[in-house]
Amino acid sequence: MEQLIEWIRQPWAWYVAGPLAGLTVPALLLLGNKSFGISSSFRHLCAACFPKNIPFFQYDWKKEIWNLLFVLGILIGGVIASVFLSNPDTIVIAESTQEDLAKLGIHDFGSLLPADIFTWDNLFTLKGLVFFVIGGFMIGFGTRYAGGCTSGHAIMGISNLQWPSLVATLFFMLGGFVMTHLLLPFIMAWVG
Repeated sequence: MEQLIEWIRQPWAWYVAGPLAGLTVPALLLLGNKSFGISSSFRHLCAACFPKNIPFFQYDWKKEIWNLLFVLGILIGGVIASVFLSNPDTIVIAESTQEDLAKLGIHDFGSLLPADIFTWDNLFTLKGLVFFVIGGFMIGFGTRYAGGCTSGHAIMGISNLQWPSLVATLFFMLGGFVMTHLLLPFIMAWVG
């Protein structure tokens, strides 16, 4: 059992993790004729919690309870993985990437989220406002405007050969490149 846990803790190669993530699409389609996507679960949650006088939330959200359970399973799996199965080794990042990040003021490479940005201390600062509030709003707006999130479009939509999903995924990637190479240096200099 100990060897199994050690094996699970190690980073999985792309050719193992990628197909496992990709197999969720045919599994959902074959087992229940369901579409994979995470952002729609927020709409279902809001429809369950908000008053029914908002037209966007006036639908039978109970038919989509499977999606809420799917997201709950992802959350529980993430907690189990981070508490019981986390890899104690430092995350391996290329030296050139470390140098580029250090120029931006990001020096902590020990976890998935750099502590130079994502800490409780930064939550109520200008940096926190920019990264958590404004960034979160932009992600939410972009997801709604694109008609879904990256997982829904890139994994489900492209595998179903949907042209809008290919376009959305290309623009998600373009936005990521623009943010990383053009906007992030400016933002880090401004709020750093």
